[in-house]
Amino acid sequence: MALKPQRKTMSQPAVNGVSCVGKVLTLDNMNPNVRKVEYAVRGPIVQRAMQIERELKQGVKKPFTEVIKANIGDAHAMGQKPITFFRQVLALCSYPELLEDNNFPEDAKKRAQRILDSCGGHSIGAYSTSQGIECVRQDVARYIERRDGGIPSNPDNIYLSTGASDAIVTILKLLTCGEGHTRTGVMIPIPQYPLYSATVADQGAVQISYYLDEDRCWSLDVQELRRALDAAKQHCNPRVLCIINPGNPTGQVQSRQCIEDVIRFAKEEHLFLMADEVYQDNVYAEGSKFHSFKKVLFDMGPEYSSTVEMASFHSTSKCYMGECGFRGGYMEVINMDPEVKAQLTKLVSVRLCPPVPGQALLDLVVNPPQPDEPSYTSFMKERTDVLAALAEKARLTEEIFNTVPGITCNPVQGAMYTFPRITLPQKAIIKAKEEGQEPDMFYCMRLLEEKGICLVPGSGFGQKEGTFHFRMTILPPTDKLKIVLERICEFHQWFTQEFS
Repeated sequence: MALKPQRKTMSQPAVNGVSCVGKVLTLDNMNPNVRKVEYAVRGPIVQRAMQIERELKQGVKKPFTEVIKANIGDAHAMGQKPITFFRQVLALCSYPELLEDNNFPEDAKKRAQRILDSCGGHSIGAYSTSQGIECVRQDVARYIERRDGGIPSNPDNIYLSTGASDAIVTILKLLTCGEGHTRTGVMIPIPQYPLYSATVADQGAVQISYYLDEDRCWSLDVQELRRALDAAKQHCNPRVLCIINPGNPTGQVQSRQCIEDVIRFAKEEHLFLMADEVYQDNVYAEGSKFHSFKKVLFDMGPEYSSTVEMASFHSTSKCYMGECGFRGGYMEVINMDPEVKAQLTKLVSVRLCPPVPGQALLDLVVNPPQPDEPSYTSFMKERTDVLAALAEKARLTEEIFNTVPGITCNPVQGAMYTFPRITLPQKAIIKAKEEGQEPDMFYCMRLLEEKGICLVPGSGFGQKEGTFHFRMTILPPTDKLKIVLERICEFHQWFTQEFS
């Protein structure tokens, strides 16, 4: 009987006398903080929505013909048209030969030339300084001064960024230190935008949850801040207080009195304030008004304006612009220790610079056409039309949802989302747990499969124990938004009967 030839095996190299087998990087030895990161806005339900879209293209029969993604605040993906003046200037910056084209208005050409003159080699393809193009930072400072009634803004305190998200992550990175009971604690609102919980987890900081009051239109109560802070002191060192105003995902606009109370609390407790104000132009409800944290801080006098440390954030991705893909944004730092500020500058320099086209777009947002310029009338009409349509869609969303038993929707005072509370039958809750899902994830997944509507379950943003919600953007065109609302209402009634 012939012997089978023995298969040769490659000997594994040894490290410190131990044979190495398998992957260098595994789930067991990767950065454990990364494994804790969750980002519901682009989580499992969105991945399933993309699979369904592929199935529809392949001819698979569904109870619907398209997936409507109402999960993310991406205005242009939802059909919103770009602001003409912005795109004209960006086109001129990208292809300067167009400066000779008579189809472009003179103010757009003048603006493009100014931006190009501020770029290395007169090209937006060149790196900028790490803090951002100087003339853009100057324009941002002037914008803040106009917004806040003349309160000075120093361009040296302005940092341009890759959207607001990049700046938020950078500041949290600066603030995180300590081990065990001395680890930095970061106070974030619940419900919250998952960027905050994800970054806190990634940086190895401690999340301190404070709850917004749903029964009072998601208002913020300083007593709740105090409760959360006192409880957290037992296991971490609270150093940071994050505020999102107008709110995401909850759509509330905080009152001036609330902001004053928060600033007093931050001073008393020696907390660094982070004011996420990217929806500052998105205010719809009668009686609601955006108040910047900086203006309120300075109106409260030197006792606060010269001591409270703060960073505020804005972006080109929201408001009436909706230019998410250009990744433009800025932060302004106030009362930051000069030595720490030098470290901040060093930290942003590691990433070289924010996208220069995004910086150019930001410059147009903070310095739009003026009344004596040819593009002013059309610009103002486009801006007004976008914000008016959003206000109407905010009203429509609240009105339609509140006609359905088992759905309760607060007024959408601002931002681009609604966060309705849904009542789920006990059988559905049990079924969800049997399938290893949160009940509102089970609900949203069934909605996707039955109606082709992609939402984000409230559990991805945080919510009070025993309550269930979903986040939905109000961005779809009005006719499509009505379809979305009708399908959700139909589904909720069917779902309730199915599991009763």
